[in-house]
Amino acid sequence: MHRFANPARFLQIARPLTGWLFWPGLLLLLAGAGCGLFLTPADYLQGQTVRILYIHVPAAWLGMGGWTGIAIAALMQLVWRHPLAAVAGRAIAAPGALFTAICLATGSIWGRPTWGTWWEWDGRMTSMLVLLFLYLGYIALANASAREGQQGGVSNVTAIFGLVGAINIPIINRSVVWWNSLHQGPSITMRGSSIDMALLWPLGLTLLGFTLWFGAIVLMRMRAILAQNKVEARLQRLARG
Repeated sequence: MHRFANPARFLQIARPLTGWLFWPGLLLLLAGAGCGLFLTPADYLQGQTVRILYIHVPAAWLGMGGWTGIAIAALMQLVWRHPLAAVAGRAIAAPGALFTAICLATGSIWGRPTWGTWWEWDGRMTSMLVLLFLYLGYIALANASAREGQQGGVSNVTAIFGLVGAINIPIINRSVVWWNSLHQGPSITMRGSSIDMALLWPLGLTLLGFTLWFGAIVLMRMRAILAQNKVEARLQRLARG
């Protein structure tokens, strides 16, 4: 990874890669959502509300995956002092928080007709809400670091926060197994899926599409942060001159 420590070398790859991720991702997620909305049958128990899974599941996946990326970036910053790790962590935070919020919102919309309530202090829902608060805390710390002139906008304290917050990821994953939960158990495991294939196949399209789109957004944000850092460094040189 240190081959891409130089921002100029990273940008040579990031610029074309952004488009390669963004447009195929957008096409896949639109195709998956369209097929899930118009081609798949209604569920025999949940009816039409089952279609929300094509947004809800990718949002949950990316909310958890985003924080996993923050933790990896934090580890690279603290242990290997990778110069772009802080930039990556800061770039991931906002889209990760957005997808976590989408996960909570779509889960509440699905829960109203299914459970008869918009919200329940269920283990899965509560741990996802904690994840959203962790994202907001990370963003606040990163913004404070940026105001203090930290390189990349992420201090070591913020990176440690990112690592400690990763404890919540396995809690989210196993919450429906560890506690008596309103939320359904794991639907897709290494042993197979409990979702009928007639409903399952568009989910693969939206899951891959949103993942590619997420990667493109992170790259765009990294490029923007690097450009901002370059401008700020130039202004500081002019001020000293």
